[in-house]
Amino acid sequence: MYKGPVSDMKVAIYSQDQDQTVKSVKQSLESHGIESHILTNKTFGKEIDYVIVTGGDRGVRSYFHRFINSTMPVLGINEFESSGYLAQTDLKEFPIYLNRLKKGDFTIEHLTRVGVKIDDKSVYPALNDVAIFSSKSATLMEHVLRVNGEEFWHDNSDGLIVSTPIGSSAYSMSAGGPAVYQGSKVFCIVSVNSLDITRRPLIVPEDSFIEIDDISSSLRCEVVMDGKDRFKVDKTVECTSFSQSANVIRMKKDSTTVSALAKKVQLADELLNMPPSSKLLLKTLEYEGSLTQKELVAKTLLPDRTVRLALRHLLDKGYVKRRVSLRDTRQRIYEIPK
Repeated sequence: MYKGPVSDMKVAIYSQDQDQTVKSVKQSLESHGIESHILTNKTFGKEIDYVIVTGGDRGVRSYFHRFINSTMPVLGINEFESSGYLAQTDLKEFPIYLNRLKKGDFTIEHLTRVGVKIDDKSVYPALNDVAIFSSKSATLMEHVLRVNGEEFWHDNSDGLIVSTPIGSSAYSMSAGGPAVYQGSKVFCIVSVNSLDITRRPLIVPEDSFIEIDDISSSLRCEVVMDGKDRFKVDKTVECTSFSQSANVIRMKKDSTTVSALAKKVQLADELLNMPPSSKLLLKTLEYEGSLTQKELVAKTLLPDRTVRLALRHLLDKGYVKRRVSLRDTRQRIYEIPK
């Protein structure tokens, strides 16, 4: 849908730590006569037309985790060239799109989010997925899945994932789930490495009431929200469609689902002969976005030397590229190129 031209446009900028990027964004906005403010809780009391979010996909997810009920359209900006699904605009492209932003020449995609209750306590809604696992990998978790009050399965598996269409091409697909076409009004439920070899992913309408009950394991179980925050769960997780969608500005017409699937099919062929450490780094960069070598070590829990060798292999093959950090020129940032 088109929003239409906006006179005397005002935008807010949300950033976690991309100071140089924010400076560049503000300069571009000023050169086009657009008033901007750094986003705070007080900023929402002002008349703001759009929110510019830096930090790529990770930044967009962070924004919607913090401002749960925001209805303002969000334009995500990648710090460097990268293939984001939520943030499709690169920093160097941003000035090109500003005239279109002023004219309202874009579409607004309304992304469904998963509203979550853990043991009857609400947490922020997930944009990609909700995952339930034992706190230690390779430890079975028992659970009962109910949809709209009806028991669907009683399972023993490594865990369970509930994903949105935008999240279906991320962790859910890696665990054997299908790619769900963007805009479909459904959720995908995947039992990860079930002991029941006939267990298959389940697609349910987005207005379903999903209940994962009687959760138990030999260790503590946790709910992982969008691959980021972990919450302890004693017994029950409830998932429903969150009342407020995440409104994301799209400047490009290509389908994120189709492009994501095409990239994954090509990469799958190339992954067959790739070392496991390189595969893990690729998956981490795909899900998290741009990271330093130190951040990759922390995310993957691999030894320093293993990460270094895996990065060298990925760089040589062209699967990953390296850039100097704008925040600290001593650091190198690694990312998946377009």
